[in-house]
Amino acid sequence: MTRFTVLVAAPQTHSSVRTAALRAASEVALRAGVDAQPDVVDIAELGAELLTDSSAAVEDALDRVRRSDVLLVASPQVHGTYSGLLKVFLDRLPELGLGHTVAVPLAVVEDLRNSRGIEEDLRVLLADLGAWVAEPGLILAEEETGRPGSVVRAWADVAAPGLRQAVSVAV
Repeated sequence: MTRFTVLVAAPQTHSSVRTAALRAASEVALRAGVDAQPDVVDIAELGAELLTDSSAAVEDALDRVRRSDVLLVASPQVHGTYSGLLKVFLDRLPELGLGHTVAVPLAVVEDLRNSRGIEEDLRVLLADLGAWVAEPGLILAEEETGRPGSVVRAWADVAAPGLRQAVSVAV
């Protein structure tokens, strides 16, 4: 069975980024034939434990991410790139810690005209950790996160064939 994880890197728990990420995961899994209910790692729930040397909750979250076959990584755009919360979390993975993972980047931006950098940055970050990064990533405007339906469905239609192939090779 395919292990599918949604990694949410918004600074607040149960955010609109999380809602949009779960919708995107559902749509792309359906179209790509991934028959797994996604596990959710919401980094904001880790709080200050993320900055300690030893935390069972952080180690558990890192383990769940490392074991993922498919990892949808959702981050809001902060100062032109992904959140620092995501960087701090992923810095705790070992080199090539996502070596057997198919990663799907999802970015939420204030203004779509300024969105190119975050998708590229997420792609580079995930590839540096060894993941095969699905194309295209999903970029949503903040105002679309409450009702991402049509944008997410259109993206999933395009992204699913490549994801299906990648998962069949990786799993």
